[in-house]
Amino acid sequence: MSKRPIIGISGSMMIDSGGMFPGYERSYVNNDYIQSVIRAGGIPFIIPMGECDEVIKQQVETIDGLILSGGHDVDSLLYNEEPTQKLGEIYPKRDEFDYRLIEYAMGKDIPILGICRGMQILNVANGGSLYQDLSFIDGCYIKHWQGNQSDVATHNVDVEKGSKLSSIIGNTFKVNSFHHLAVKDVAKGFNVCARAKDGVIEAIEKDGDTFVVGFQWHPEMMSKNNSKMQGIFKRLVEESKK
Repeated sequence: MSKRPIIGISGSMMIDSGGMFPGYERSYVNNDYIQSVIRAGGIPFIIPMGECDEVIKQQVETIDGLILSGGHDVDSLLYNEEPTQKLGEIYPKRDEFDYRLIEYAMGKDIPILGICRGMQILNVANGGSLYQDLSFIDGCYIKHWQGNQSDVATHNVDVEKGSKLSSIIGNTFKVNSFHHLAVKDVAKGFNVCARAKDGVIEAIEKDGDTFVVGFQWHPEMMSKNNSKMQGIFKRLVEESKK
C-alpha cells in the first residue's frame, strides 16, 4: 500500500468569551476539513497557529499538501488600503502566520487549496488585492451570504474551460456562499478560473504545473454528499503524492 500524503490544514484561534476561562485560547479547524481529507485518502494534520518562523518552516517541511482554511477578514493594510467601515474582524497574527505558510509552501512547490479566506490571503500574499465588501463591486447582485444550511448550493459559477478547476468540476456548477470580501486585483502569476453570474471572482489558480487553487465557496461543507466537491480534495491528495 502506498503511503498516504500528509495534508496540513492551517489552524485558527478560538478565544473563549465566557465560561471558566475567559480569554483562553484554543487552536482549531472545523471538522469538515478533516473529514474531507480523510475521504480523499490523505492524512490530515492541523497546523497550529504560531509566531516562530523556524517552527512554521519546519511545519511546512513535514507536509505534502496544504489547505488554507476560512475565517477572519484579511487586514486591508496588507494591500495598502485603509479599512472601511464594512471590513469585519481582522486577526493580524493569523495573516502573518498564513503568509509564512504560503511563502514556504510555494517555495517547495507544495500543492495548495485556499478556501474562502484562504483564497483571499493567497491572493494578497502574492501581490493581489480585495474588495472590502461586495457592495463596492459594480453589478454585484447575487446573495453571497446564504445564512444557514452550510451544505446547500445556492448560486451558479461559470468555470473557465481548460482550467485546472474545470477538469475537476466541469464548466458550470452550483456552490454554497459565505463571504462578503472578494478578490479585486488578481495576483501576478494567477488567473481567474471561475466567476459568479454577477462577475464576482469565485476561483483563482496559479500558472504552471503546481496545483495552487483558491475557492471563494466552501467545498468542505458540501463534500460529504457531493462527489464533485469531494473531488477537489481528492485532486489535492493526488497532486500531493507527486
